[in-house]
Amino acid sequence: MAKIAFIGAGSVTFSRNLLGDILSYPELTDSEIVLVDIDADALERTETVARAMVEEHGFDATVEATTDRREALGGADYVLNMIGVGGDEPFENEVEIPREYGVEQAVGDTLGPGGVFRAMRTLPAMLDIARDMEDVCPDALLLNYTNPMAILCWALDEATDIDVVGLCHSVQHTSEAIAHYAGVDADALDYWVAGINHMAWFLEAEVDGESVYPALHEAADDEETYVADPVRFELMEHFGYFVTESSHHLSEYVPYFRTDPEVIDDLTPPEEYEEGPGGITSSWMPTGEYLEFYRGMKEWQAEQDPEDVDLEVSRSEEYAAQIIHSVETDTRRRVNVNVRNDTDAITNLRSNACVEVPCVVDATGVHPCSVGDLPAQLAALIRTNLNVQEQAVQAGLNRDEDALRRAVKLDPLAGAACTLEEIDAMVDDLLAANAAYLPDFD
Repeated sequence: MAKIAFIGAGSVTFSRNLLGDILSYPELTDSEIVLVDIDADALERTETVARAMVEEHGFDATVEATTDRREALGGADYVLNMIGVGGDEPFENEVEIPREYGVEQAVGDTLGPGGVFRAMRTLPAMLDIARDMEDVCPDALLLNYTNPMAILCWALDEATDIDVVGLCHSVQHTSEAIAHYAGVDADALDYWVAGINHMAWFLEAEVDGESVYPALHEAADDEETYVADPVRFELMEHFGYFVTESSHHLSEYVPYFRTDPEVIDDLTPPEEYEEGPGGITSSWMPTGEYLEFYRGMKEWQAEQDPEDVDLEVSRSEEYAAQIIHSVETDTRRRVNVNVRNDTDAITNLRSNACVEVPCVVDATGVHPCSVGDLPAQLAALIRTNLNVQEQAVQAGLNRDEDALRRAVKLDPLAGAACTLEEIDAMVDDLLAANAAYLPDFD
């Protein structure tokens, strides 16, 4: 029987989906589930749903809920982390203040000024979780869903002895999009993907040994298809490979698309555009609309009546339950997750970076596969992001304001939009606006 702690379980929908994944495996239906959140009301809603799921299907699993994180972690085998620190106010500041300086972030949760400052306010809580784990469940596997994925996992690897793996669904979603664009069955698509979180590349994408890249290039020439994913099609045309993460997110990790209002307008789907795979929000969203979308999603979740939540147990594309099942049952499977590059999985990226690579999972744990060198142009694009991440890790671990400023100055989009003096002024404004949510810097 595995003990699985959900940290940040107040998100009813995501917690319910992850629990459904776990309970979909017969070998895990006797798991001990412990739900943790600092929001007692949100926690109660999730607990109600979780207990109802277990009772509905007659599982032997137990469900407990507590606001005491350390108590919940005691003896845990797996820790699923999905916390959000600070709420709406700092998130809005991290998007709106850079916009005043011409930095038009799409989301601001992974890179850029928004991603760097989100890391600064989130890392202290992540380190507290890891320190508790070192004391009360040192052998547990931390499965992290919180962004900015690469910065947080990199920092935890540097500063703690906890085994941490970063989980995302961009590879799975992108494989579905590629299959759709290429006109093939998604289940028949074989792929080999490597890079970093939100910028990993489909190095191979085949059906029955035949590459689907010719079909993808044909799809890029079709106007109706192109408008569904303009940034990713552009990067494929110029750099040779299709990248994970949506056009909407990806546009803020490179300097090419978000500094000219006319370019932004050209890449925004028309009002009559019909949603493609994943909907319009997974491809492109007009500047500023993500905050509205984000608030709407939070309000919708808060209004959900636990009695109306679907109690069906089904399996999603998320990797967390697959990893737990593989370790518990010694079922060998391959997943794409975020790990430290200290085994030189990608040989032309720095060894202390957090990379997203194919990994084999079995009873002995998560083991990165050998990718070798990425194509030089892809490694070059990734390094522009690693430069930001490395300085952000230094800033977060050492409370180093100079490193914080360097991280933002090295950001591709901020550098394309601002002078160095403007970036310093922007950082000043962000430090002042979000002081209540940030550690003290030296």
